[in-house]
Formats: sequence, C-alpha cells, structure tokens
Amino acid sequence: MKTNSRTYDLIVIGGGPSGMMAAGRAAELGARVLILEKNKQLGRKLLLTGGGRCNITKAIFDVRKFLENFPETKNFLYSPFSKFSVKETFDFFEKRRLPLVIEAKDRAFPKGEQSTDVLVALERYMKENNVEIKKETKVTSLKQKTNGTWEVKTKEMEFGAQNVALATGGLALPETGSTGDGFKMLEKLGHKTGFFSPNLVPLKVKEDWVHSLSGVTLSFMTIGFIQDKKLKFKKRGKILFTHFGVSGPLILNSSFEVTKLLKKGQVYASIDMFPDTEEQTLEHTVFKLFEKNKNKKIKNVLPEILPGAVSEEILKFKDIDLSEREVNSITKEERKALVKKLKNLTFEITGTLGFEKAIASIGGVSPREINFKNMTSNLFDNLYLLGDIIDINRPSGGFSLQLCWTTGWVAGTDVGKKVQGNISVV
Repeated sequence: MKTNSRTYDLIVIGGGPSGMMAAGRAAELGARVLILEKNKQLGRKLLLTGGGRCNITKAIFDVRKFLENFPETKNFLYSPFSKFSVKETFDFFEKRRLPLVIEAKDRAFPKGEQSTDVLVALERYMKENNVEIKKETKVTSLKQKTNGTWEVKTKEMEFGAQNVALATGGLALPETGSTGDGFKMLEKLGHKTGFFSPNLVPLKVKEDWVHSLSGVTLSFMTIGFIQDKKLKFKKRGKILFTHFGVSGPLILNSSFEVTKLLKKGQVYASIDMFPDTEEQTLEHTVFKLFEKNKNKKIKNVLPEILPGAVSEEILKFKDIDLSEREVNSITKEERKALVKKLKNLTFEITGTLGFEKAIASIGGVSPREINFKNMTSNLFDNLYLLGDIIDINRPSGGFSLQLCWTTGWVAGTDVGKKVQGNISVV
C-alpha cells in the first residue's frame, strides 16, 4: 500500500451535500482538504432529491420556528442553526449564481428546478478553493494515531489528516452508496449507533383496491391511523395511491409514527375524503345529487363529487355493491352507508418499503455523543460527524438538506479556524 506523504488539514469521507459543504468551507478558510468518495460521482443522493428538482431547504427563516420540526433534537440543534440556517443557505447559493424560489408550503428549489445545478454550484465552490477530490475511492479503515492525527486507508493508499469529517450518510437509498460504512467505522472507534429503521418512507397496504388506484391523488383529505380500535394520530394533506400502497408527503411524514405502531401490532388507516363536511351535511349533499340524477346509474353520478377511479372502486366494495345500480333504486340505508364510507375509507397498513425506498433513516450516532457547537465527536475533538450520520428524526420537504448544509458549514468553519490558529470556536 502506498502512503500519501501529504498530511491534510481535513479529510472528508463521503461526497454528499454535507461533505461537500464542509470541504468547501474549510478550504475557503485556508485548509488543505481532501474528499474521498466511493462512487463515480459526487452527490448521487442529492441528485434524486425533490424528484430531481432538489428541495434545497424549507423557507422558514425564524430559527426557533424551523427547529420545531425537530421535536426530539431541537435543543441540540439550536447552536449550529444559530450560525447557519435557512437565511444563510439562501445567501450561500445565491452568492454562487444559483437563485432559489419559494413554492407552496415554503418549499425552496433552485430557480432552474434541476438538482444538477446544485451539484454544479457545490463542485464549483470546492474547485475555486482547491479541494482535492478522489472518486471511486472507498475508505477501508479509520484510526487515530498516538499523536492524535488520523490514518485513513483505502485499498490502494494511506492518507494522513489532522481532522476527519464523516459524511457517509444513513442507510436510506443504499444504491446511492449509503450502506452504513461510517457507522462501522464509528463503532470501532467507540461510538454507539442506535436502532436503524427506514424513515420518510412509503407504506404498504393489504387491500387490492388501493393498488388498483395507482397514480390517483387525493388532496385536502385527512388520514388517521388506528390501532386496537383507537385513533393514534391523524394528519391532513395529499395522498398518492401506488401499486404497493400509499405515498406522498403526507404519508412520508407519517411513516415514523406508523413504523413505531407496527412494532406493537396491526395498524389501519382511515381516510376522510370530506374532512370539512359533517356526515349529516355530506349526506344531504349526496341526497340532492341523487335527486337531480334519479334515472342515471350511480357510477355515472358519483364522479361529480369524487375522482372517477375512486368512486368506481368504492361502489364495488362488497358492503356497498352499487356499481350497476340506478340512483332511483338506492335506499336511504344504502345512501347512508355510502356516505359513511366516504368519511371512513379504511385499509390495513402492512409495512414500509424499507431502506431501498426511504428518503432518510432512523438511527445513527446519538446527539448526546456530539458537540453541536462545532459538530465534533465527544470522544475525539478532531472527528466531525455530519448529516445523516447523526440520529435526527425530521419531516420531508427540505429539512434533511438544510441539516446537511448547516452541519457541513459549521464543521468546515471550525476546521478553518483551527488552521488559522483559533482552536476554540464557540
């Protein structure tokens, strides 16, 4: 094995968003930086975010309000986010010729709506500051020497560094390279990594009628999750039916709680397609619709208030069975049963699609093992832990990437200040 004679100020293991941000920032402040990335391309997961459009952050500019979306870890995160949060993210990218636009629900995207534009901006940032990049280079060993510096080994080469940043990601989307390499390194160094589970992940459903609605979206509805005949929680928004079950932002942001429920037993979901309408009022609306269309078949009438594919499936339910009936033949009891179904469309959740389809994963290094003032390990003051390597639960919609920008910038700044001779950065 060859030994690289150069000792770097910082070696970043992993070329995702947090790693690139840390590398560029440290180099901007004068550090000699090397990124080691095992893929052929930097930022593979970054390119997939937001359906390829890159939901770069959530445009909530008040730090405390933003961190309310991290209920379990907001107290840890206030320090780094007070240094680099949403405003700084906007400033950073716009300064680098990548203007951002804010869309519905405060989602921020690059103006060109291309994740490749974000990657190009980060690569340019690193190039301008002379970051050295080695792709297709998998780290096989990370050890601290007796003098406190780091020995980083790959199959072909051994590197030395004053500081190391681990930015290898969690376990979600393993085809992008997130296969747990960093966690194995950390366990050998004495860190504990928590229970791993997919997060922000689509849900599998038992019923065939749900699968038949693949591609259909329901907006402005409420979904509740039930266990042991008790409503555990409910959320409102948009749901996407798929060939395996349900997805969409509403489902992704429910998956963390649903996963915990599934460990305890069966879980059912109930959709209220008219959450702003009382059952009695909805029944009157349906009655008037039927009165106006007495001589038509119900399958040709119900689509006036429901998506056609949904009404078709509901009318075929065994406990409804009205698809071939004319409106004038439907009894009051049958109409009431139909209305109840519209307010309580129930199906069983059987599991998740796992790490392969998850946007993020639960698990990693406990926040209690990290100094969030500079993102260093509590065991090693020259080992930085970034992004998904930390066990932080958060919703979808730009929060994950903002966590990467923040932790990467804070770590890179700390390394840069060390190089400049200011060892303590508060």
